[in-house]
Amino acid sequence: MLAQKQAEEAIVSNLDVERENESKEQEKHEEDHSVFSVKNLLWHGGSAWDAWFSCASNQVAQVLLTLPYSFSQLGMVSGIVFQIFYGLVGSWTAYLISVLYIEYRTRKEKENVSFKNHVIQAVGLAFNCTFLLFGSVIQLIACASNIYYINDNLDKRTWTYIFGACCATTVFIPSFHNYRIWSFLGLGMTTYTAWYMTIAALIHGQVDNVEHSAPTKLVLYFTGATNILYTFGGHAVTVEIMHAMWKPRKFKYIYLIATLYVFTLTLPSASAVYWAFGDQLLNHSNAFSLLPKTRWRDAAVILMLIHQSMCLRALVRLPVVIPIWFLAIIFPFFGPINSAVGALLVSFTVYIIPALAHMLTYRKASARLNAAEKPPAFLPSWTAMYIVNIFVVGWVLVVGFGFGGWASMTNFVRQVDTFGLFARCYQCKPPTPPKH
Repeated sequence: MLAQKQAEEAIVSNLDVERENESKEQEKHEEDHSVFSVKNLLWHGGSAWDAWFSCASNQVAQVLLTLPYSFSQLGMVSGIVFQIFYGLVGSWTAYLISVLYIEYRTRKEKENVSFKNHVIQAVGLAFNCTFLLFGSVIQLIACASNIYYINDNLDKRTWTYIFGACCATTVFIPSFHNYRIWSFLGLGMTTYTAWYMTIAALIHGQVDNVEHSAPTKLVLYFTGATNILYTFGGHAVTVEIMHAMWKPRKFKYIYLIATLYVFTLTLPSASAVYWAFGDQLLNHSNAFSLLPKTRWRDAAVILMLIHQSMCLRALVRLPVVIPIWFLAIIFPFFGPINSAVGALLVSFTVYIIPALAHMLTYRKASARLNAAEKPPAFLPSWTAMYIVNIFVVGWVLVVGFGFGGWASMTNFVRQVDTFGLFARCYQCKPPTPPKH
């Protein structure tokens, strides 16, 4: 037994040395080429910084514009609390995903599996694919909704037709290795938009007779909470980001650091816009619809259009373009569809499945003893990790999927009843009557 254990430790040690050498060679290769090639500098990414930019830019796309709408359903205090709570829970499950990835990779490398062109088969693959499908639908709806506030000569449905064709060009982006410049620019765009929203709302001040009556109804309360669950559930692509890294082990705390930065964007912007417009946001799921039309707002709209178009990563499978396009035209309900996707898909993909998978993977004492990644320093006990995971599964299953699913689907059905399918212009201003 002792000889066998020593042999296994030697194999693991050799694999670690080989992996470290491979990483050093890859980093040296990247550094050498980045000095002489602009293409490599802007195109080939696999560092911890690339991963951070990808994580941060994935979290704060169009959902940034719907958070004030969520605050009008939840109220200011609940809105802030839920953002912090789901941000931390999302960071925890992203950490679990990174641990499971390292465990999977270590076990496969013991079997001499090469990860150069390896494709990962995950338990949550069906949920991930479905989530990315509807995530792309939401992005497409957001593009049409945003551009409408610059040019309302065309209705939102027509803009959806146009952007559906434009966004199909993302099929030419090969993988997450090639998102370096896009992730950097994307985060810059959302940072500008968040601070524009904050400053514009404060300068505008509160509207006359502003009211902040939320929370008033359970349906609205849990719909808003589920939209925030969706906000911090952007790591359905976490494995892809790690898989593109030269040193995946560095990913462990990257998502948390990205989330802390995202808080500096989402909390001020949502709070300021809700403070300024109050209950008016209940009928305006896109914050751009209430902010005054200025060149600063138009710049934010254009930047968000570019960012959202680049985030349609599910479109790298060209046959998926048509159903995404079609669903965006059928259900153009910008805010409510976020909550529905959050409750029915993100709750499992991002929160429940990673926590369950972690508990199942390390259920045996031998698995815990030979774990590639031990419990973190801030929670150095396997029992404590199990307690946290059980809490996450229970909370999200009951509050996110249960109450959130009921509330978001109830609200979604009401939108269909009110506006119908294939709505020409969802939550648009009524046409101005002709002058006589």
